[in-house]
Amino acid sequence: MISGKNTLWHESTRVPLIFAGPGINADVKCNKPAQLLDMYPTLVELAGLPERKGLDGYSLVPQLKDPNTDREWPAITTHNPGNHSLVSESWRYIHYADGSEELYDIKADPNEWHNLANDPQYADVKKSLRRHMPVDDAEPAPGSKSRLLIQKDGEWYWEGEKINPADKIE
Repeated sequence: MISGKNTLWHESTRVPLIFAGPGINADVKCNKPAQLLDMYPTLVELAGLPERKGLDGYSLVPQLKDPNTDREWPAITTHNPGNHSLVSESWRYIHYADGSEELYDIKADPNEWHNLANDPQYADVKKSLRRHMPVDDAEPAPGSKSRLLIQKDGEWYWEGEKINPADKIE
């Protein structure tokens, strides 16, 4: 059985995120992009604890108070080192470890069928999202083997085995 993210597209990167408690309005839905890394800073702020610097996530308290409040940051998902998806309210940008890219206008193309990454008119959109791209990729956790594709010293490895570039991909 495989559990967890298997792609960087919409259906694979979604999970329910629900907050309830004192001061949080009931039955309010917010469609702003968020990531699970936002939970800790949100709970710290809700509990009135001292803010901790250097976290990757951002508090969702502004959206809990008003679900229409804009977010400055996209939601980021990583699936294996070097493969990242960045999602804003309008766009999904995917950058793969091999340098290939995908860009989807998720309002006009919610199924992500039309890759706009190579269309020059969207260069500014990609540039804007790329500025949020993680700069340091952590090594996979020890013991992580299931479906791991990594690049090390210019060579590709699948589940720990070196991939021969001449091998047929099926």
